[in-house]
Amino acid sequence: MKIKLSEKAIRQYLSLPKLIQKKADKQFAYLLENHQHPSLNIKKYQGFEDLWQGRIDKGYRFYFYIIDPDYIIISIIKHPK
Repeated sequence: MKIKLSEKAIRQYLSLPKLIQKKADKQFAYLLENHQHPSLNIKKYQGFEDLWQGRIDKGYRFYFYIIDPDYIIISIIKHPK
């Protein structure tokens, strides 16, 4: 599996604070190694059949599709609380 970022996700990633970028990189590495890693807190996003949500940290989430053989990251945003 590979991780691919959409153009939107690339723009969002580049606008993140450097600390959050580092955390995102770490979480993406976990996603590749073991998508069930507890810190990812991966779950299907409600209301969308094939959309998944993962955690970067307490305040940020990423949203992705699994299109074999890749994880397609479509959005990286602050978690709406």
